[in-house]
Amino acid sequence: MSSITSEVALDLFPFLKVYKDGTLKRLAGVEVVHPGLDPETNVLSKDILILPKTGVSARIYRPNLVTEPQKLPLVVYFHGGAFCAASPASLEYHTSLNKLVAEANIIALSVDYRLVPEHPLPTAYEDSWAALQWVASHKEENGNHEAWIKDYVELDEVFLTGDSSGANIAHHLALRIKESNLSYKLKIAGIGMIHPYFWGTNPIGSEVTDQFRKELVDKWWLYVCPSDKGCDDPLINPFVDGSSDLANLACDRILVIVAEKDILRDRGKLYYDKLVKSGWKGKAEFMETEGEDHVFHIFHPDCAKAKSLIQRLASFFKM
Repeated sequence: MSSITSEVALDLFPFLKVYKDGTLKRLAGVEVVHPGLDPETNVLSKDILILPKTGVSARIYRPNLVTEPQKLPLVVYFHGGAFCAASPASLEYHTSLNKLVAEANIIALSVDYRLVPEHPLPTAYEDSWAALQWVASHKEENGNHEAWIKDYVELDEVFLTGDSSGANIAHHLALRIKESNLSYKLKIAGIGMIHPYFWGTNPIGSEVTDQFRKELVDKWWLYVCPSDKGCDDPLINPFVDGSSDLANLACDRILVIVAEKDILRDRGKLYYDKLVKSGWKGKAEFMETEGEDHVFHIFHPDCAKAKSLIQRLASFFKM
């Protein structure tokens, strides 16, 4: 790397570095693994192409043993990474999805939406929306159907789930469904929101005293979504003017999970509180993990609290 290239223009710790010549180096989610049979969980996975035109793909998971004609819930999963890092093939996400599928006895579709900066927002939302439309197409008799969905999925039990920016995506998709004709084709049974990535210009809770991390999260968002609305863009702040009413979320149940030491914790709690008071007709559930930080279960999947989180999600899908 030349001396000019090696000069860092922007350090978006812990996700990536942008250099003065315009190149970038991703730091998180770069270790990838191949799909296949996971011997620890006995879960099968494979990569599938969803949209040939754009190259949007997904990694689909199922238990190795599915008793026919048993039909399983489908969890459409959106990974985190602040819209600019990671993928379904990242080691941490592949491991987490294997464990979730084994615990919950579900089919999971982990969407590989395209990342910032190569694909500016709202590309991640549009790719994820296209993935939902593709799932809904399996209710049609004619079409290019994925065998694992056709053979094993109960299409009236579809859940949206994600962590961090992925939970943000799930929120926006559930609002968009309500306003589209997709609501006639696809019923969303629930949303599992793990450490959701919501933000705002005016600090609340621990953001007031934790100036370092407040500035860090500000910098992440202003990089992935450079707009005149800044951290009060409706994409990141669901409570500002121009945001859709939470009462319009197209699902029956929502589980909001936060972590005590997470700088995003207070936003997640605020989301839950406002949801309960919004007039939304569904059932809201809340879980807080004490003593842990943002997406700890992704980085420490074998710790007791990570296992507890996965078990809570699994029970949410079964209820």
